[in-house]
Amino acid sequence: MTFSLVARCKETGMFGIAISSSSPAVAARCSYTRAGVGAVASQNITDPTLGPGALDLMQGGLSAPEAIAKLQAERNFMDYRQVLAIDTAGKTAIHSGTRALGIWTQAEGIDVASGGNLLANDTIPQAIVDGFMASKGHLGDRLIAAMRAGLAAGGEAGPVHSAGLQLCDTVAWPVADLRCDWTEDCPIEAIATAWDVYKPQLAAYIQRALDPTEAPSYGVPGDL
Repeated sequence: MTFSLVARCKETGMFGIAISSSSPAVAARCSYTRAGVGAVASQNITDPTLGPGALDLMQGGLSAPEAIAKLQAERNFMDYRQVLAIDTAGKTAIHSGTRALGIWTQAEGIDVASGGNLLANDTIPQAIVDGFMASKGHLGDRLIAAMRAGLAAGGEAGPVHSAGLQLCDTVAWPVADLRCDWTEDCPIEAIATAWDVYKPQLAAYIQRALDPTEAPSYGVPGDL
């Protein structure tokens, strides 16, 4: 039902995740990032506690492979789960349970990991990794490029209806958390459009939170 990637920007330390699914509101259940810690996707028959759990383990000092191994050893029903993680060193780990749905597979590269289930074919995660590694620029741009590459390679077995992109940087909240919870059109392109609008304003939204007296104009009616 899902394909995704978790990634790190080596230059900035920013983490991100992009995800899409035939199910509604996939990003609300499956996307997790934490500044200075990492990014996690928890998907397939989703357990939303696995994302924060993996991030807690990494924040406590475990690498991504160690955190995923601990979840595999200690959590129930892991044969139904698919979990991807990346840490501050760029190490990645993926757990794909044997009861993942349909065609499922996974791929890893430098500062990136991808996984999916109910896929159109078994090339999708590698296409996503290749798309990410061939891309340049802001991490958000690279995540979009990677998801487009996965969709071009076949995507899910059926049409996707929801998508999300989340980024974390140096502050305690996600600096971008863009979602398309349901559409009959392409949700990845909906997220790409939202990112094009949000990207130029990202720094201003952070500044407004940190110190509104130093922030640029809000640009809304009535703003002086």
